[in-house]
Amino acid sequence: MTAGTERPMRWQRIPKDVQGFPVRPNLQDYETACRQFSWDDARRALSGLRGGGLNIAHEAVDRHAAGPRAHHEALRFVRADGSAHSLTYLELAGQTNRFAAVLRQLGIGRGERIFSLTGRSPELYVAVLGALKNGSVFCPLFSAFGPEPVRQRLHLGHGRALVTTRALYRKKVAQIRDSLPDLKHVFLIDADGAPEPGTLDLAGLLAAAPADSIMAPTSGEDMALLHFTSGTTGTPKGAIHVHEAVTAHYATGRFALDLHPCDTYWCTADPGWVTGTSYGVIAPLVHGVTTVVDEEEMDADRWYRILAEQRVTVWYTAPTALRMLMKAGAERAAGHDLSALRFVASVGEPLNPEVVVWGQEAFGLPVHDNWWQTETGGIMIANFAATEIRPGSMGRPLPGVEAALVARDGDGKPVVRDGDPVLVTEPDTMGELALRAGWPSMFRGYLNEEERYRRCFAGGWYLTGDVAKRDADGYYWFVGRGDDVIKSSGHLIGPFEVESSLMEHPAVAQAGVIGVPDPVAGEVVKAFVELRTGWEPSEELRLDIIGFARKRLGAAVAPRMVDFTAALPKTRSGKILRRLLKARELGLPEGDTSTVETTTEAP
Repeated sequence: MTAGTERPMRWQRIPKDVQGFPVRPNLQDYETACRQFSWDDARRALSGLRGGGLNIAHEAVDRHAAGPRAHHEALRFVRADGSAHSLTYLELAGQTNRFAAVLRQLGIGRGERIFSLTGRSPELYVAVLGALKNGSVFCPLFSAFGPEPVRQRLHLGHGRALVTTRALYRKKVAQIRDSLPDLKHVFLIDADGAPEPGTLDLAGLLAAAPADSIMAPTSGEDMALLHFTSGTTGTPKGAIHVHEAVTAHYATGRFALDLHPCDTYWCTADPGWVTGTSYGVIAPLVHGVTTVVDEEEMDADRWYRILAEQRVTVWYTAPTALRMLMKAGAERAAGHDLSALRFVASVGEPLNPEVVVWGQEAFGLPVHDNWWQTETGGIMIANFAATEIRPGSMGRPLPGVEAALVARDGDGKPVVRDGDPVLVTEPDTMGELALRAGWPSMFRGYLNEEERYRRCFAGGWYLTGDVAKRDADGYYWFVGRGDDVIKSSGHLIGPFEVESSLMEHPAVAQAGVIGVPDPVAGEVVKAFVELRTGWEPSEELRLDIIGFARKRLGAAVAPRMVDFTAALPKTRSGKILRRLLKARELGLPEGDTSTVETTTEAP
């Protein structure tokens, strides 16, 4: 669906809290909120450190532990058998103090990097916040990484300590340990008193450490988080974020996720992904809500049970997960009481219009798409609780965020004149999405790559590398990554538009679209399709899908070729890797594949 063909949607259920009282959205009038908002005001909503300074862990934990929410449930962990165990804000403060004390006892200080390689365990959350309390820098890794991606990131980030499990250490760390001279300490969260040689028993260390308050005197511009993001080359980029990012985590949690103190919130993001940190840990805790954490992997029935039994009110998940639930059928949700749910949001890959509408059928609520990147540190563009949803659109910029589109030349490069980017002003015109620099969670650099960082900016604008359109009402529509846009017979074709149209076919569960060379057109569109349950690949079905797309998109835009695949290559954060589809199709180098999801679980 493209700009101008949207089907506007609004709330179909009056949102209520767990006591049944209506919940008024935090952002009720978009224009007024944008006009009145300032980042200074958002910063004043936080307490800051005594004597000045700012620390993410203080805002997320200690200021609640010292106030009326001390005994409020902070984290609720759901085990494999469905039982749950919790930590209050006061208990979380004590555990994170203990972790900070362990780091200090080992001589690990401010600015040194603490890595994690684990799933959604309580120890992960303790490590994130305890490291920040110590003034150290936290860096998450995907537990699905192989030994080389782990080694590469620990090496690039000069990792001083690693929190992991016995199994992951044996499988992915032990054989590379000698090549990492900076890695002095490895904590095992499940050592059970008998750690592997060269490792430490984290539980034993925490039990012996003091729970007294520990908070390093950090400033807002002190480095806090390091997130590695993959590129088309084999070298991952380490995006640097600072403690001031918590101001954006607070504001975006309030406006984009509509968090209220009464909420029970669930973010399904993998802890190795930036969303798992920004919105799986920091933003909900800063708002003092209860965060549900599923210690297991995705399963449709399990997820519906969690939503129902834990009375989740705000749910933040990935388009891939929603498409898998959609593939399993809305009837799977019908047997569960989802009446507590009042807001559903999604990020990680553009959300197809069909999924937005399907949410209404399955949950009684539409799904609110939003957009951001590892580099932005927080949500920049969103569909808000009280405003119109245009299915297929990313939404509108957050208050305090200025977005624009930059003209592109014939080679797809942003047009810059006299140091300033040339901005697109006409509606429904394609351009590179840009953000006015200066929001609090903006990355402050790529680790040890200053020139690479400088190339991301022009005339005070951050150039995102994403191509988008903006309609006459200011809604932004994702087209594709700059390198994904297909040039065919003079047409610029956005792969997301084609993929969304293909998903309207009853047989198509997911689709990935690329351009392949053609001697006449330059490029033609080729689609890779995952089928819904009950459909089998056939030449007849292939032709039917091509004809279906031509009726909706026209022959110039519709795919000329369709291949069936059991599973599209995706990152663990749910992004379809079109560059990998193209590399494999054309026999090109695949680049960094360390974040590729290697297995696909049936829903």
